[in-house]
Amino acid sequence: MPTTKQNVSPNVALYDKLISTLPELERKGDANPYTSLNGNMFTLLHEGKLAIRLPEDEREKFLKKYKTTLYEAYGAVMKEYVAVPDSLLAKTAELKKYLEMSCEYAKALKPKPTTKRR
Repeated sequence: MPTTKQNVSPNVALYDKLISTLPELERKGDANPYTSLNGNMFTLLHEGKLAIRLPEDEREKFLKKYKTTLYEAYGAVMKEYVAVPDSLLAKTAELKKYLEMSCEYAKALKPKPTTKRR
């Protein structure tokens, strides 16, 4: 698990634990950890809150099952992302299937050109 100079919040540790369940995934970002494939982000941990990108049918089921909402960051609703309740973030085994769905969904999206800084 990556270590940082500052104290790692419990949710960052839980996020890292979740991401480690799929060894092919690489956690990116320091201040706002995320995962992406082909330039398409599919998970994000922002201000301690996890967002997972899901296809529409699974998104609707998730919203109802966990009585949550679409994810909102910087005052904007991220329409393909669900807000993961903290109680679910602590349940790595239960959440793993949604991470897998999200990863598969990201693989099916059109690749985006990346803009890596040099």
